[in-house]
Amino acid sequence: MTSKTTAVVLLNVGGPSSLKDVYPFLVSFFSDPAILTFPLPFRYVLSRILASVRLKKSKHIYEQLGGGSPLLPQTLSQANSLEKELGDGYKVFVAMRHAAPFIKDVSHDVSANSFEKTILLPLCPHYSSTTNGSFFQAWEAAHGPCAIRIPSYPTLDGFLEAIVELTTPCYTRAKKEGVPRVLFTAHGLPEKIIQQGDPYQRQIEETAAALKKKMGFPDINVCYQSRVGFLPWIGPSLEEEIRKAGKEKRPLVVVPISFVSEHSETLIELDVDMKILALKAGCPHYERVQTVQTHPSFIKGLASLVRNS
Repeated sequence: MTSKTTAVVLLNVGGPSSLKDVYPFLVSFFSDPAILTFPLPFRYVLSRILASVRLKKSKHIYEQLGGGSPLLPQTLSQANSLEKELGDGYKVFVAMRHAAPFIKDVSHDVSANSFEKTILLPLCPHYSSTTNGSFFQAWEAAHGPCAIRIPSYPTLDGFLEAIVELTTPCYTRAKKEGVPRVLFTAHGLPEKIIQQGDPYQRQIEETAAALKKKMGFPDINVCYQSRVGFLPWIGPSLEEEIRKAGKEKRPLVVVPISFVSEHSETLIELDVDMKILALKAGCPHYERVQTVQTHPSFIKGLASLVRNS
């Protein structure tokens, strides 16, 4: 059997596996200096206040998902698919920033195996200091600056091809109710983060432009979701765009382009909350496109990134 010479680490935010994990997850999330820029000890205190404020709502969300986030099992499935696609010589690990298996612990596992090369591959296609930047910092703090980083892949062919293939049947169904409006939705960020030079919004727009060219649909807009807090966020918001479509009685096709797995932002926010909003606003039809997950084109695209690193 060929030895495994290259470690590939799939990095993601993570999510609570059970209801008892919700509070520690929130504390870890809000303690991240990439999320809350306050210095210690203020960040320590504020993270616990924010976690307590969000706890009841977050628990309700995860109760609707069966008691925990589906992100880890989906990421493990992606890791298994990628390892099979890469073949001999590669071992794929999963590491999460704010939940088990934590980046710190996985870095120790990688070290113990003495791989010739380690490649860090975030499952966030668009770089932000709040996601991929935070993942890399956590890895470096635990392991040192010895890994190859794949910072982002907003126009990766396999990623785009998977989205197009998943969107097409949804568009066909929506078209029976009129000319659909397609909404590319991405997780939002506070405006101040973009103003500080974060490339996230620019990369989202790169993905959207590439998809528009491939799809050729007549009415496509980009919007942002999951806003929290009181700071101004990048827009337009998904809610705004849904209400506009409702006033025009347009069928909707909502395409998440910043997520590659299903979790609360897709399964609850998009499938439940935004669907209710759309139908109440007057949209005659609502379709939500699934995330790429283990779509063969996406996995092949990730494999090409790894092999070329």
